[in-house]
Amino acid sequence: MDLINPDYPDRFGDPLLVVVSGPSGVGKDAVFQYMRQLDRPWHFVVTATTRPRRRTERNGIDYLFLDTEEFEHMREGEQFLECAEVYGNWYGVPKQQVKDALARGKDVFVKLDIQGAATVRNVVKDALMVFLAPPSIEELERRLRFRKSESLESLRLRTKAARGEMKAMDDFEYRVVNHNQRLDLAAFCIDAIVTAEKCRIPTRRVTIQ
Repeated sequence: MDLINPDYPDRFGDPLLVVVSGPSGVGKDAVFQYMRQLDRPWHFVVTATTRPRRRTERNGIDYLFLDTEEFEHMREGEQFLECAEVYGNWYGVPKQQVKDALARGKDVFVKLDIQGAATVRNVVKDALMVFLAPPSIEELERRLRFRKSESLESLRLRTKAARGEMKAMDDFEYRVVNHNQRLDLAAFCIDAIVTAEKCRIPTRRVTIQ
């Protein structure tokens, strides 16, 4: 019997809301991209943002790119599970997208910065909190420099913030290290966490108002 087959009914009970967070530059996007290849009954939330689209990003797939007016309209209508301004741009998790996926029995994954993760932890009691960590702070700083998508001032601010964000690790339930060239290991560790939580007593029951 294949215990990791998504069609195996006992593996999937109540759907989970899984928050994956970590410092800027740790590789959340890359890990999620790998996880999409695992063919699990998962929904990956497409975050809304007002920041400019990068050359390789696709609207509606990588992010929902909104202008400030559109974002503000959704924020005033309380259409975000959480939203925050980060480095001068707004980011938000569309609430209806999460509710619809949970209603379909999908485990919902959302990637957030440390601030956003703290907000969801307070709003959704049974959200599953996973901290994605770098192998070392030196490696994290190297990754930030390697992206080359930041100005020197922005890079300085992000590097300083990342050191502070690492201190939030103790607020999470699980830690997964994103080792160099081992996205597979990080993804499989998160998959194992989900499997373990499906066997948890008492069962997590996610409720979103």
